[in-house]
Amino acid sequence: MKQWVVLSGKGGTGKTSVTASLASLWKTPGVCVDADVDAANLHILLHPENRLREAFVGGKTAVCDFEFCTACNLCGELCRFDAITSGHVNRLACEGCGLCVLACPQQALQLTDRVNGNWFEAQSSAGPLFYARLGAGEGNSGKLVGKLREKAREFALRNNSDWILIDGPPGTGCPTMAALTGNDAMLAVAEPSPSGLHDLVRLLDLAQNFLVKAYVCINKEDLNAEMALKIRSLCDQQRVPVVGAIPYDPAVVEGARRGLPVVKWPESSAAHALRRLARHLAQLSFQDKESSEKTIVE
Repeated sequence: MKQWVVLSGKGGTGKTSVTASLASLWKTPGVCVDADVDAANLHILLHPENRLREAFVGGKTAVCDFEFCTACNLCGELCRFDAITSGHVNRLACEGCGLCVLACPQQALQLTDRVNGNWFEAQSSAGPLFYARLGAGEGNSGKLVGKLREKAREFALRNNSDWILIDGPPGTGCPTMAALTGNDAMLAVAEPSPSGLHDLVRLLDLAQNFLVKAYVCINKEDLNAEMALKIRSLCDQQRVPVVGAIPYDPAVVEGARRGLPVVKWPESSAAHALRRLARHLAQLSFQDKESSEKTIVE
């Protein structure tokens, strides 16, 4: 079983559109994961039907029993996060460190589980999909990404899946690291722009640090030929294969507007490029020719 993660340096690069297209083209059994738990949107293109929903407990928060509280405010004086005043807890500011619980002379405070959001197991148009939603202002997104990956892997092993495809969070922060580590390969989606080149450098450095094989796909390559050439030059210098180049195509926008992957418009230029990309990645994932050919249905 091969595990791929699709990443980009920022939102709007085309990462989710590429992921949805690959998942739609790969026809052997697999599992999709939307690891962008702060702003999940892979479900917009894959239209999942939820089969399981579970709360995600990402930490602890302080709760006061005012039957015992004397409003001495020792808790407020000691809290370095300014999260509590005379027993009244600001849930969004509380870090669950437990100092107020230890300090309260009346033992009026205790730590309770904090539900940060929910994760879902669903069946989508491209197969099983695992995704999540954090509550407004909630944290621990990296921990939730880890939970999603754990559940997706358990499902894939039970069902003898051939691949796991992860739509990662944008950027290079904690959630991205949680999505990247332990994968067989990373596909970095880059735009031909100065910021796109800069973001790609950071992603390739991150993949190298986590010992994950890196590949690059240039999206909207024809919008800036000079910057696309610089991206290819960078990849040559770092010996990173450029496995795909997608032209700018209004069909991608139309597909997103209708909530469908662009490969549903098979005659579009972007769809042709994505099919070539899917075939290339299938050949990288499955060594024998017969298996790689069965992965893609023309």
